[in-house]
Amino acid sequence: MSTDPETAETSPAEDTGTDAVEGAEGTGESAAAESTADAAEGGEGTAAEDAEGTGEAKVEAAELSEAAAELLAQKRERERIERRKAEKAGPIVAGAKLSGTAAELLAAVRAVESGEKPVAIPSVKPEPAPRPSAAPEAVRRPQPVATEPGAPATETVESVRRVLAEGGAPETLAAQVAAALGEGADDQLREDPWQLLRVAGVRPEQADGFARALLGAECAPDDERRGRAVIGWLLEQAALAGHTALEASALTAALAKQGVPDPDAATQSAIAEGEVLVFQDALDEPAVPVQRTADASDEDTEEVEERPVRVLIGLERYALAEESLADGLAKLINSVPKEDGSAAEWELAGAAKGSTGELIRAVAGHGLVLHTGGEASLEEPAALLRAAAGIGLRAWAAAHGPVGRDRFAALLARSAEAAGTGSGQPESDTPDSPAPGDGPRATTVAGLLSGAEGPGRDADGALDLDLLVVLDAPQLDVETAALLTESLPDGARLVLAGDPAVLWSAGPGRVFADLLASKACPQVVSRRPDLGPVGELVSGIGIGELNQVEAPGKEVVIVPVRDAGEAVHRTVQLVADSVPRVIGVPAEQTVVITPGHGGAAGTRALNVALKERLNPGPGRFGGFDPGDRIAYSPTPGRTVSGRVLMADAKGLHLDCPDGLVVVPKERVEQSVRHGWALTAHQAVGVRWPAVVVVLPGDAAQALSRPWVYTAFSRADRHLSVVHGVDQALPRAVAEVPAKPRTTRLPVLLRPQVPAEV
Repeated sequence: MSTDPETAETSPAEDTGTDAVEGAEGTGESAAAESTADAAEGGEGTAAEDAEGTGEAKVEAAELSEAAAELLAQKRERERIERRKAEKAGPIVAGAKLSGTAAELLAAVRAVESGEKPVAIPSVKPEPAPRPSAAPEAVRRPQPVATEPGAPATETVESVRRVLAEGGAPETLAAQVAAALGEGADDQLREDPWQLLRVAGVRPEQADGFARALLGAECAPDDERRGRAVIGWLLEQAALAGHTALEASALTAALAKQGVPDPDAATQSAIAEGEVLVFQDALDEPAVPVQRTADASDEDTEEVEERPVRVLIGLERYALAEESLADGLAKLINSVPKEDGSAAEWELAGAAKGSTGELIRAVAGHGLVLHTGGEASLEEPAALLRAAAGIGLRAWAAAHGPVGRDRFAALLARSAEAAGTGSGQPESDTPDSPAPGDGPRATTVAGLLSGAEGPGRDADGALDLDLLVVLDAPQLDVETAALLTESLPDGARLVLAGDPAVLWSAGPGRVFADLLASKACPQVVSRRPDLGPVGELVSGIGIGELNQVEAPGKEVVIVPVRDAGEAVHRTVQLVADSVPRVIGVPAEQTVVITPGHGGAAGTRALNVALKERLNPGPGRFGGFDPGDRIAYSPTPGRTVSGRVLMADAKGLHLDCPDGLVVVPKERVEQSVRHGWALTAHQAVGVRWPAVVVVLPGDAAQALSRPWVYTAFSRADRHLSVVHGVDQALPRAVAEVPAKPRTTRLPVLLRPQVPAEV
């Protein structure tokens, strides 16, 4: 690696577990607005400080936006899942009074926390998914409806606004409160002021102040309403940090930190009201012999073995998604794929060399296959898709975002031309389903689910395809993955492909990692290395080694800095001058990556400096000017890059990879940021010709091997590292793995794992 005095990076640390549920600082209207904008990225920094905003663009009044269609499709699919789950006999009935199994579960919670022998109770876990027959009966699935979700009624918003004003809360939250609470939101808020915590960005101390203003002397820390609301808030904060549930002990500790006098009573109340669910999962540890006495005498005793258990508490939303995902995966694992193509055709396709042939042969005989590898390994899913399309399958690929989709579509097109076949990508953005023999096509996961792009759905509401390859699979959260598996037709094949070393999804869960660890289906590891100095550097990071690489063409440059101020200065110098002049990559094709949004060298500070140099202006519309590079978040966990075109009464007009987008004025602050500098989570799934990674001294605690791997691997041709963390960088690569996430998917998948012979 060469050393050149020009490069930079910074940001606060990621937070998970008990720390993540504590939230971030901030009070008043400005804090609520800031936290709302930050709360959607959910994978970096503290839950309120470093998460990316949400928002949805309304392009035309008569035309449904992609974001709105996606949200509605997800809502309707969740409703369908919930109805299906309600038909099953469950161990705990939400909303029932605490008795029977639920009461015993709470006793188990207290026993586990106190270190006593757990009470013998029925296991609270879903029954193993039945093994379907080779041709199970088709289940009709609902089609996404092209109607935009209705906004809260004006009268409801105004009545909520009056209640907020009475309690001293920002009146600008009225629309969000009305949307969260629905009809009668004003009465609900008066009855239970802590319902304000259901609005993103509001913290317990802010809700406490609002409750004191409305309730007066009746407001008390031990109020059951407060305890239940804080539990819901803590579990939502945990979801932003990636957890689908929390261990009972972690939740109890977090409740105590939030000033709840009796965490056990608060938890019991939340369970009784059906606001949370409790799960007891057996651990993979040897059973412990215990003595049990049948009656009061010591003569009648027996020795039994009890397996250690883990008691988890979670929100119904994520519990249903995780169980639905497990059911869908079990169906794929146990089903026989549809007989598309002859055995001879599959055998001929599977004769390809190396791991490409392994992948094709695995997909030929299995409904679910995992594929791992870096950027170079994408050649293998492309070869699989071409082979499947040649056999006659309706083959599609789905990427995390539009840039990844377009890159893969270009790869398909190049490989098709090299093979002398047709185009690998349709001309239109929303093509019809390809006929057998047509080339494979690429879409985005969001567009596929919403119906905005992709093959569409068949008469039963399932996706109209035979083979789906999901790229960037580590970015799948449990809800998105559940929607995908539920949407697949019977007999379809699913391939989840991605680089397991990158950061996990911004949303809750670690679907790809849990599946890899479960060993419930075939896994194909690519043997194609990423080439060049950047590829060599990144490959070493993946195994915990930060190696010095030869970079004769300045492909990798280290720029040492002393403090955050110098880091910002060097970063601007690199993007605006050094990289274009020396490397030949213009500023428009260079991105800056830093650990978080806040701090003296976070995305906010860097974007201010970069705007001043690259596109100075007064910020005529909410801080933006025509020509500004932006990062737009239409839904939580999704970020697309673009540029500002103009602003008018309709809102901020953006030029994004999928076309023109108009963000309404009231949504700009929450969903649009300047985008010269991004966090690693915002950058995942995209690569640029040149990347400048900024690591100021205060970023040392934020670094981990997955973060460094993700940030460095975003570079195609050139990587500059603005380095101010000394030995913290090699230490993070060697010693700091991904922060653990609490999920139930491994337990739910356990019945699908073949028994060892």
